[in-house]
Amino acid sequence: MIKIEDRENVAILRLENEVTNAISPALVEGLSAAVNQIKDEFRGMILAGGGKFFSIGFDLPELRKLDRPGMTDFFYSFNQVVFEIYTLPIPTACAITGHAIAGGTIFSLSCDYRFLASGRKLMGLNEVKLGVPVPYLCDLMLRQIAGDRAATEMVYSGEFIEPDKALEIGLIDEILPHGKVENRALEKISELATLPQQAFAAIKSNRVEAIRLAYEKNNKVKNEIFLDCWFSQPVQELLTKAAEKF
Repeated sequence: MIKIEDRENVAILRLENEVTNAISPALVEGLSAAVNQIKDEFRGMILAGGGKFFSIGFDLPELRKLDRPGMTDFFYSFNQVVFEIYTLPIPTACAITGHAIAGGTIFSLSCDYRFLASGRKLMGLNEVKLGVPVPYLCDLMLRQIAGDRAATEMVYSGEFIEPDKALEIGLIDEILPHGKVENRALEKISELATLPQQAFAAIKSNRVEAIRLAYEKNNKVKNEIFLDCWFSQPVQELLTKAAEKF
């Protein structure tokens, strides 16, 4: 489900879980292992997905089968790998050539830069429509990147947005033709990867410090709130209906 492509001192970490790149326990496990390998072996990373879906988000048909302990393990692991990407001491970019829905948007937010293909490519966080809160770490990252007003509108409404709107609110950095997205990401990260590593790591540590501290302090309480919502009866019914659309 995960592939690492060597581009000299930059790694392209590619999600390869069929067409939708749905986020399952196995994908999260593989992603975590890959991120730790990249941290030790490369000076930059690009996170990429497929042409139709960067990622559709959580694999609802599979996750609906999990009991509370199983879902707890998955949800904590998912948030941890997002945290690991967000705090990587190397430059990172997300090359988005397909829809990045819910968890897909969350993955993109964990990177330093986001490059999106033109056309009808949807991004957004529809958690509220399924009866669960946007994960705490995601909320923190989104407000840092897009600002409080835009972030509030996104998470309150649960609506998806297209590239022009994503660029307007600062959710992405550039819109490019489909075939140029990964090349632009590689160009950007390759340039940054030539900088002195120790200095870059210190600068990035400053950038992520406030969110790192908040997440480390509050993640257990916030994650349990999400899980309480997930296993409530009304939400289970909404998730069942959503899973039928996969």
